[in-house]
Amino acid sequence: MKKLINNAEDVTLEQLKGFGLAHPEIEVHFDPNYVAVAGGVQNRVAVVSGGGAGHEPLHGGYVGMGMLDAACPGQTFTSPTPDQMYEAGKAVNGGKGILQIIKNYTGDVLNFRMAADLLRDEGIEVRNVVIDDDVALKDSLYTAGRRGLGTTVIAEKVCGAASQEGYDLDQLAALCKKVNIHGKSMGMALTPCTTPQNGTPSFELADNEMEIGIGIHGEPGTERMPVKSADEITEILATRILEDGAYTRELTEWDSEKGDWVDVEVKDITFQSGDEVIAIVNSMGATPISELYTVYAKLAEVAEKHGVKIVRKLIGHYITSLEMAGVSITLVKADEEILRLYDAPVNTPALRWGV
Repeated sequence: MKKLINNAEDVTLEQLKGFGLAHPEIEVHFDPNYVAVAGGVQNRVAVVSGGGAGHEPLHGGYVGMGMLDAACPGQTFTSPTPDQMYEAGKAVNGGKGILQIIKNYTGDVLNFRMAADLLRDEGIEVRNVVIDDDVALKDSLYTAGRRGLGTTVIAEKVCGAASQEGYDLDQLAALCKKVNIHGKSMGMALTPCTTPQNGTPSFELADNEMEIGIGIHGEPGTERMPVKSADEITEILATRILEDGAYTRELTEWDSEKGDWVDVEVKDITFQSGDEVIAIVNSMGATPISELYTVYAKLAEVAEKHGVKIVRKLIGHYITSLEMAGVSITLVKADEEILRLYDAPVNTPALRWGV
C-alpha cells in the first residue's frame, strides 16, 4: 500500500484538519466530527448529508452557499455515527427544520434515522430522503436495495438551492424524492481500491479484467469481463441506464401526521425520447479527466440515439472511491424546476458557479 498517510487510524482526522485550514469559510468540528457552514443557518430549512470518508469531494466538498449546510464524515467507507449527525443538525438548525439526504447504505440509513429521532426529541423537525439510484442491482450482499451513487450530488445541489429560495421542509423533502426517482447511475472499475485501514485491495482483478456494476465502497461489481474499449464500456453503462425499467421498492420515511416511520412505495421514472437530462461522467478516483471526455463523447452519442438530450453536464471527480480507476455515469431527468435550481448560484469547495 502506497498512500500519503501518517497513521492509518488518524487518516480522517488529519484530512479534516487540512480541509479546515484550506477552507476557513467552513467550520470543521471534532469529537464528534462534522463540517458546517460558518455562522449557521437562519430562518430556512437546513440541508445535511454525510457518509464514510473516501468519496471526496462528496460530502464535505459540497458544504457551502447553495448546497449542503453540514456534512458528517465517518471513517473511510464507514457510516458516521448518530451523535455526529445529531450535533451537526443542532449546529445548523435555523428554526425551519432539517432535510437529511442519505445514500442507501444500511449503516447510513439507520444512523441518520436515529439522529432524526434524537433531533425530534429536541423539538426539531426532520425529514429523511434516501437516494438509491444504482441500476446495477436491486439487492446485494452489501446494501438493502439499490445503492446511492451520483444522483446524490444533484439532489444536494438542487435541494440546497431550493432551501435558499425558501422551500419549507415538506416541499424540500418532496423535491428531493423527485430528484431521486428521476436519477439513475451505474459504475465500473478497471482497478480496485485499498482502504488505509485494511492495506489490501478490496478485490482482485487481473490486468485484462474489469468489473461492471461496482459500488463506491470497494464492493466488487455485478459482472466481471475482459477489458473493453472506452466506447464499449460507455455503451454498456449508458444503455443500461437509459433502458432501465421502472424500479419499484419500499423506502422508510417519517410520517409527521402519524408521528412514526412508515414504509412508502417508490417507483422510478423510465427515460423517454424527448427527455432532457443532467449528466455526470464521474471518475472513481484514479481515472484522469482526459479519459472522462472520451466517455462523454460516446455518452452523448448513445443518449442522442435514444432521443435523450443532455442539457447540463459535470465531468470530473464528484463521488469517488479512493484511488479506484473507473467511471460512473449518472443521468437525471430534468424538468423546469430541477433545471432552475441546478442553475442557481453555488459556492462550495468542489462546486462553484454563478458567484
